[in-house]
Amino acid sequence: MNQLIVSRVVVNQVEELQIISRKTFFETFAEYNSDSDMANYLEKDMSIQQLTNEFNNPESFFYFVSLDNKVVGYLKLNLANLEGSDSHKKGIEVARVYVLREFHGSGAGQLLFNTAMKIAQENNCDYIWLGVWENNPRAIRFYEKNGFEITGNKKFILGDDVQNDFIMVRSI
Repeated sequence: MNQLIVSRVVVNQVEELQIISRKTFFETFAEYNSDSDMANYLEKDMSIQQLTNEFNNPESFFYFVSLDNKVVGYLKLNLANLEGSDSHKKGIEVARVYVLREFHGSGAGQLLFNTAMKIAQENNCDYIWLGVWENNPRAIRFYEKNGFEITGNKKFILGDDVQNDFIMVRSI
């Protein structure tokens, strides 16, 4: 039986991280955004240099989820409080969680979320939070199923397009 496996990304896997990052972001959002906005975002925000900088941040964590040695998704976490939150509480942000479309429903997303919860607990976090595009009902349902609630919103810039993300939070 094929088993999904989560592993922490290591520095020599940044190119593989770029490949899965670009592919999953494109699959998720290309049909809703202009070609130029997508190209600009992928070139700037998912360049090897940008991903290496993010990887080298000691308060960021990347994980792959694989099936039969093929990376099918990834997770990025940041030890970071939600802006405006109680300063006496410690938060962790799910900055990115993406799974290749052909593996939606496979349990890969849930496994990545469970990994995020484990890392949050290991870091003594009080809550976990994320931003999710308001026009991504599948992701919103997934997070609500996992105990998140919409608490606000923030802007997300994709190329020249200013979009609205819901802020979702869950206590740990």
